[in-house]
Amino acid sequence: MKKVFSSSRSLSIRTMDGVNEVGEVKVSRLQMEGESETPPGHKVEEKRKNKVLLLFTSSSSFDSSSDMLCAQVCKVYRFQTEDQRWLLVREQMSETPLSFSLPKQLLSALIREHTNRVQQVKELGDLSPHWDGLRHDVVNHCSNLIGCYQDTLAELDKLSGEASSCFKSSSSKSDKHLQFVPTNLHSQRMEVTDPDGRGVWYEVITFGAPADHHQSFKHGGLRRLLSKRTNHRDRCVCVCVCVLICKLYDYKLLPFLLAQTEQFVHALKDELVKSALLAIHYQSSAGSSHVHSNGLICDIVADSQEGPDARRRDSEYDEEEWDRAWANVAMSLNCIIAMGDRLQGREDPSSSVSSASSWQEQLLPLVVTLRDCVREAVGKARAAMTFVVLQGAVATTVAQGPAHVVQRRHAVFSQALSAVVCGFMLKLFGGLEDPEFLQQLHSVGVLVQFEGLLSTYGDEVGMLEDMEVGLEDLSRVAFTVTEAKTEQPDDLLPTLSGAWGSLVVEVPLPPETFGPLPRELKEGRLIRVHPVLFNIGINQQQSLAERFGDSSLQERANQRSCERLRVYCNTVRDTLPELAGIQSLSDLLSSLDRSVETKKRKNVEVLWIAASVCRKVNGVRLTSCKSAKDRTAMSVTLEQCVLLRERHTLSQQHFSTALDCMRRDGCRMENVQKNVGSRKFAFSGVQLLTFPKLYRPPDGSFG
Repeated sequence: MKKVFSSSRSLSIRTMDGVNEVGEVKVSRLQMEGESETPPGHKVEEKRKNKVLLLFTSSSSFDSSSDMLCAQVCKVYRFQTEDQRWLLVREQMSETPLSFSLPKQLLSALIREHTNRVQQVKELGDLSPHWDGLRHDVVNHCSNLIGCYQDTLAELDKLSGEASSCFKSSSSKSDKHLQFVPTNLHSQRMEVTDPDGRGVWYEVITFGAPADHHQSFKHGGLRRLLSKRTNHRDRCVCVCVCVLICKLYDYKLLPFLLAQTEQFVHALKDELVKSALLAIHYQSSAGSSHVHSNGLICDIVADSQEGPDARRRDSEYDEEEWDRAWANVAMSLNCIIAMGDRLQGREDPSSSVSSASSWQEQLLPLVVTLRDCVREAVGKARAAMTFVVLQGAVATTVAQGPAHVVQRRHAVFSQALSAVVCGFMLKLFGGLEDPEFLQQLHSVGVLVQFEGLLSTYGDEVGMLEDMEVGLEDLSRVAFTVTEAKTEQPDDLLPTLSGAWGSLVVEVPLPPETFGPLPRELKEGRLIRVHPVLFNIGINQQQSLAERFGDSSLQERANQRSCERLRVYCNTVRDTLPELAGIQSLSDLLSSLDRSVETKKRKNVEVLWIAASVCRKVNGVRLTSCKSAKDRTAMSVTLEQCVLLRERHTLSQQHFSTALDCMRRDGCRMENVQKNVGSRKFAFSGVQLLTFPKLYRPPDGSFG
């Protein structure tokens, strides 16, 4: 086999005044061993055209194609196609200010949310010792998180003002104050211009697997930590109760009294209040199981093993206690209605009383009786609503686990969210002129496909457990498109609104871009996020896991994601049957099913097929390993070359050359340099023997 020799020349790029160096141009020449530089009968220029691979390099900290990208590094290649023509390929890697701006917004939102919750439970007034203990737990839990998040936000504000870059390096992934910031987040984009001059963009977001390295993985990741917690059901707070009570006492006239009492009955005689009263009944009859200040709140709803006698007693309590109160309200209200009819002469005109004082004297005793009946119902309802407020606060704080577990979950989610927002915005900007894509966004939502390269051995098991939960939390996030106030950079960055569990990311667009959007998007239709995760470990640690450990976590995650992906694709097919390529997905999905079910070691085919499905349905692609530096580089460059071969007829004989070139001199090598200060991938020769062949870098690029 012939060897390839390369030579290169580099030139610095400076500003016009010659003061600042802003980039570099590098021209590399490849020559096959055994071939003379100028064979007989060939001109030098013709030889260079057919045998030389050109590589241009430039980097800049200010050149950006949009306000959400910065610190770009670009590489430009020429690759030969099967028909002996040339592809022009531009590889671009960029940082994004979203690495810091999104985590800061999330921290601010969490601080506000927990501050409001503390205020809410403090306003409940005097409570019984048991309920006051619950309130004490909620306040302590929230105060702990508020203090930590305020400190973290202050540190991020300092870094934002001082740092010249917009990314967290792999060496800083365990930094306490950078917990919420994604590790090594970059957009990796490739523009391909075919011989006919047509260009197309491909992108993938790369970042370190969303995980809390600061807290480490001694006790596992979120999946394992949360499995130890008792699940609690959230209950809503019926805030209209107090408003209706106030209105009931304020109104003096009969018509308003009747209308407001009717509203009051409908508001309070509700399954929410009834279930809350039953829960209180369980608590008082079964005894309290609450343990203060340790985050362990046992579910106060009766166990399912209680027999039919217990359920019958509950029913009896419901009928005798709750319905009796409302029967009294109804009876007193009927008496007032009857008296009102008589006073207004509806039953006997001759008995009408014209005196206002006589009217009030006859009606007053009945109103007092109604007031007493309502007070009884209000007392029960107030107890129920106090219970609901506390249970809601408990369910969203201490019931989620100790503060450090909640903080871990928030941090992991923050890292994943920042990456997804970056990917979604690039996808949106690239599809603004595609009506089918825009219709898909508001009618079905956007697919977000994570590719993981983590092993299921050692600490990386905990990382995968963190990542899995963080991505599931993304399913409760939605995007909406808004019109930007101005075209200043700060006004074009996304903003976060809502509370944990129902966050909305608002993406602003300039007026000229916002105007042509479909009506549904301009009216604020939410764009739902559908996350899936496919993970295949490829390194030496995965070899140990497959021989001596356990890969069940990876298998379960892949199987669940396969099912979710099929559901999403079926929804797209049923909703948008005319979408290009959607009908051809069935074969790909069947292949993915078979690959996931196949018990094959390091079956990277799962990743390849999942990525193909994602691109067919206009999804957002993200790739992660531990720090997005080495294994991620192998995956991204392989994906780029596969796209060139399958969609742009890159010559098969030049496939390996292109792959080696991208790995040796491409953007991912620059990524290694900026993270660790070295131009070597962190692999050893022995380690690479355990890697799938297509994931091994060329000689001289690792060590």
